[in-house]
Amino acid sequence: MSERTTTQPESEESTDSRDPKHSNTGTEPDSTPTQVTSGATSTVRALENAGIDVMFGVQGGAIMPVYDALWDSDLRHVMMAHEQGAAHAADAYNVVSGQPGVCLATSGPGATNLVTGLADANMDSDAVVALTGQVPQHMVGSDAFQETDTTGITAPITKNNYFASDPDTVGDTVGEAVALASSGRPGPTLVDLPKDVTNGETEREPSMPQTPETYTPQNEADEAAVAEAARVIEAAEKPLLLFGGGVVKANASDVAREFAIDYELPVVTTMPGIGTMPEDHDLCLSWAGMHGTGYANMAINHTDLLIAVGTRFDDRLTGGIETFAPSAEVIHVDIDPAEISKNIHADYPLIGDAGRVLEQLHDAVSGVPDADEWREQCQTWKSEYPMDYKAPDDEPLKPQFVVEALDEATSDEAIVTSGVGQHQMWASQYWTFRDPRKWISSHGLGTMGYGLPAAIGARLAADDDEEVVCIDGDGSFLMTIQELSVAVREELDITVAVLNNEYIGMVRQWQDAFFEGRRMAAEYNWCPEFDMLAEAFGARGFRVDDYDEVAAVVEEAVDYDGPSVIDFHIDPAENVYPMVPSGGANGQFALTEDQL
Repeated sequence: MSERTTTQPESEESTDSRDPKHSNTGTEPDSTPTQVTSGATSTVRALENAGIDVMFGVQGGAIMPVYDALWDSDLRHVMMAHEQGAAHAADAYNVVSGQPGVCLATSGPGATNLVTGLADANMDSDAVVALTGQVPQHMVGSDAFQETDTTGITAPITKNNYFASDPDTVGDTVGEAVALASSGRPGPTLVDLPKDVTNGETEREPSMPQTPETYTPQNEADEAAVAEAARVIEAAEKPLLLFGGGVVKANASDVAREFAIDYELPVVTTMPGIGTMPEDHDLCLSWAGMHGTGYANMAINHTDLLIAVGTRFDDRLTGGIETFAPSAEVIHVDIDPAEISKNIHADYPLIGDAGRVLEQLHDAVSGVPDADEWREQCQTWKSEYPMDYKAPDDEPLKPQFVVEALDEATSDEAIVTSGVGQHQMWASQYWTFRDPRKWISSHGLGTMGYGLPAAIGARLAADDDEEVVCIDGDGSFLMTIQELSVAVREELDITVAVLNNEYIGMVRQWQDAFFEGRRMAAEYNWCPEFDMLAEAFGARGFRVDDYDEVAAVVEEAVDYDGPSVIDFHIDPAENVYPMVPSGGANGQFALTEDQL
């Protein structure tokens, strides 16, 4: 129970069935398109044309005309308790389904409440489309009621945003925003909708969604550059693949796995890249970085050729830039030229779609690198630095045990969302992920409160046979707990596991390690009883304090047909290891506090 084992997966079935390029590309044949009579109905018609089927939002004055237009539409709208929850639900809907997630909010505070969710989507390259109400154009700049400069505020955190100015063209603008969000490197877009535009009359049909003519991302890498990179791979003695979130975004996991297996290349992932390679495959070393596995970090530290695909080399992965992969040449595959050599110098840059470039490399590499000793060394590191923990019966419940119990009680198809903190690390360390789009979390922005609204978005995107489990912390859960009312109202089958240590655990861990144990503002012993609060919302609530209660309660909660919350009271002193201190060398990870 306490030690992760590694076995070969039973099959290599397709993992990229949710391809936005081949599904949900237009109005469903059994639906009735909205008749265009106004800017608001044109907006809704544009969403229908784009194949949008679910959206998340909060009603309000300036966005009311769009909501009124939804009255006669077949589009499903999920009313959220808070706009931040709407943005996170739309984000997770995109990650699970591959389709753009849509969120709506009114002007002023409604729009600004979306900002955290849009910043999160921007950092993680998630396709989210925000539609915000705005005061009439003639009142813009007058400090009108609930007025704010939404496009100005969101310009730094969106792929592009738009101020709609004409009822005749607003549908075209919305369609372009949807198309742009999921094209090339995905990201959030926003359309600000003044009330006079949405109320304005028009009968003009919006065009089908299309990106701007000036937007032309490069899909294939330069052939000469590919050939050069292939020769380097063939000659490498210690080659290592690094799969990032870009592999997931490009629906390239199948291609990536084939490349790794055919050329017998060990694989590490980033946290957003979890599931691109089955974590129980012999070639997979799991994920690297600050709290990644010791063996993944050792591989990065000793490789002579790092083949990085779809990663931005953020500081949580690299630690100190000067010590990251110190002996390696770097092949960097990315669709965004801005990421090439931004943080880590790319000796061999390959700009293009992750899947297509990997296909190019697969065709160009002539044989398996002579790296048997290296592959054996990677397996040795797995043995030397196992992901295990101690769980004495006379000590409080360990969170790792809980995560493993949840993993065992659910199918391989289960989708896991999380908030941010220690629980996020334990979930990603001790759940065995075999497929992409199963691990849904806030990576770049690190947004506490992401887990529960993400579970709502994931549930609405998931297939019926895919369980949805939210692994949250007490502090993170408390930030968006109001969204539990949405899960109850919509009768969503999700299981929330709160790893409750009565602390902002990661803050407490850092205070103990680096601030001489001064636990300022870290204690959360004032939180409510989450099991009782869940019942008050109309969900099932459970509390677990002991090991012998875990299995039975987990089974009952997972089997419950509706939202359930398990308040696991875990060891408040448990820390997340391995750990690379901020800015440190990946190869010098700590396994205990006294090693920091």
